[in-house]
Amino acid sequence: MSTPIVDQARHFAETELVNQQKLLDSFAEAPLPLYGRFKDSGLMNWWLPEDVGGSGVSMEQSVDVVSELAYGDAGAAFTLFISVLGTSMVSLYGSAELRKRYLGPMASDGGFCATLGSEQEAGSELARITTTATRAGQDLVLDGDKYFSTNTDFADFLVVLARTDREGTDHVAVVVPRDAHGLHITKRWEMNGLRSSATYQVSFRGCRVPAANALHGPGLRLLEVGLNASRILIATTAVGIARRVRDVCMDYAETKPMGGSTLVENAVFAGKIGQMEMLIDVMRNQCLAAAREFDTLMKGPDPATEFLRRGTLKSALASKMFCGQQGWTIASAGSEMFGGLGYTHDHVIGKLLRDMRYVSIVEGGDDVLRDLMFDRYVIPVPKRT
Repeated sequence: MSTPIVDQARHFAETELVNQQKLLDSFAEAPLPLYGRFKDSGLMNWWLPEDVGGSGVSMEQSVDVVSELAYGDAGAAFTLFISVLGTSMVSLYGSAELRKRYLGPMASDGGFCATLGSEQEAGSELARITTTATRAGQDLVLDGDKYFSTNTDFADFLVVLARTDREGTDHVAVVVPRDAHGLHITKRWEMNGLRSSATYQVSFRGCRVPAANALHGPGLRLLEVGLNASRILIATTAVGIARRVRDVCMDYAETKPMGGSTLVENAVFAGKIGQMEMLIDVMRNQCLAAAREFDTLMKGPDPATEFLRRGTLKSALASKMFCGQQGWTIASAGSEMFGGLGYTHDHVIGKLLRDMRYVSIVEGGDDVLRDLMFDRYVIPVPKRT
């Protein structure tokens, strides 16, 4: 679907991302000047609601925006959209003052948000996190360590999941300014893929923020709600990467000699590309279906309450699992077409293979999501815990 914002994203990908493999597939510092140019395009944080000064672009349109960005570079796409996780939580469950103070500047000036849940020992079992938020007068004091958090070092603010001593709830989601005293970047992780994004390990030691910075509601449930948006868009990156794999394979096949002709004339090759095209179409349609469900809930009379009731959306889980698995099938088939070259760093197909793998890993690996799908949507309602 071509709309002005999708066309803008496509133009940015074509001019800033597609031919920048050396820069974007390195362990250099996060390419902040590149993201500054994205801000200059007027697209930054395109999903933020209009009442805080944002463009209010729907999740449905965001699917094609992210697909275009991921076609150019999945790491850049991830960096540019992953703020949707924390900002959705603040938008739905933050006080009016928090929304104004933190979302307003993101809409007007650009910037980033990071969400910190993962810990080394807890892994995907977030109910076992040990980071604490202890009440001290009118403040909350954070102590603990977070393992994987994207964008944290250059974020404007963080949304941190922690245990709390507050009566009536076990966990809380707290908005923490990046410059808060007691917040320390421990390391930047060197990832196999998405190298133009930046993911950090973070520690909190006596990090004090106003208690009013806590979002309203049980922290883990709020995180579930926020993950619906980010999981849909993570799934969408698989669509963009898969489209790029298809096109790279076609370019290669047009000049690769085979059987007195070129690879593009080979029936086996044509069948593989036809299979890719079918999967890409189904992947995109699944993401769009999930996005429409998300948009419908957001347009309802009380989206915060309805999302809190629903928690994890089945369509978001299905999108992330299906697109990660089928995207990996596409990237693997594409890599094999290049023979030994497909297993080197000399051709972009190797990067695309590594970038695709993240879809089935971040924000809940496939086994975690299968278990969640079973617990929430297969077990009969009376038997659910």
